[in-house]
Amino acid sequence: MGRWIVSDAARFQLFYGQLTTWLEGHGIALAGVWSENFNVNWMLRTAQTITGRLNSTMSFWLVVLVYVVLGLLEVDDFGRKLQAMRNRDAGAVLFRGSAATASKIRRYMLVRTLMSVITGLLVWGFAKLVGLPLAAEWGFIAFSLNYIPFLGPLVATVFPTVFAISQFGSWQAVIAVFACLNLIQFIVGSYIEPRVAGNALSISPAIVLFSVFFWSYLWGVFGAFIGVPITIAVLTFCAQHPSSLWLAELFGSSGRDTSPVAGDAAPKN
Repeated sequence: MGRWIVSDAARFQLFYGQLTTWLEGHGIALAGVWSENFNVNWMLRTAQTITGRLNSTMSFWLVVLVYVVLGLLEVDDFGRKLQAMRNRDAGAVLFRGSAATASKIRRYMLVRTLMSVITGLLVWGFAKLVGLPLAAEWGFIAFSLNYIPFLGPLVATVFPTVFAISQFGSWQAVIAVFACLNLIQFIVGSYIEPRVAGNALSISPAIVLFSVFFWSYLWGVFGAFIGVPITIAVLTFCAQHPSSLWLAELFGSSGRDTSPVAGDAAPKN
């Protein structure tokens, strides 16, 4: 990809010249705008902001990894503690709820992987159809970044669009490529995935989509990652007790979870 950028640098320069000429023809002096608004301090602040966010992101995932590893090491002990609780009913609810939640989160990750594969294949097919170079690379990037809500699909559409500038040389073609790539991401991410995830997890598709937007509004990208798992856990535990079963029936697509994990995994006396 880097070699392709270097080899097509002349095309980017030519397209930049055409853009500058078009803007100047409409009364916009790009050179003047750059000279008036260019500020080294602004660039330094931007670089510091980006570096800080990357650092916080890496720190967040490091903490998550540590908690996951520690939690996995204590899974068996936690199960035995639940079985040894004096309150057998509470232990049964916690045991069944935890087992069912873990099962559903595994299903959710399988759904995310399937949707990522579909997105990658569609992007690859579209790139091959329109003659965009590096079609396989764009498909793999779309597959990989689809796990990152919001930012991943955006990056997966911006990069091929930038490469389309040097390939086609016309704004109409570039806009069409950008629009089609965003259409693929929108259909898979906002229509197909909520429905498939809702059916697989016994949750309303609207609740799946709402949980992503709600938690991303509260905690940004990190909230988008954990929005659906939190909803899965809440509704699964609600389905384990008669007093809160109505919540699972209201927001679920099939009411109470009757899978073997939820029904047969009660602690033994």
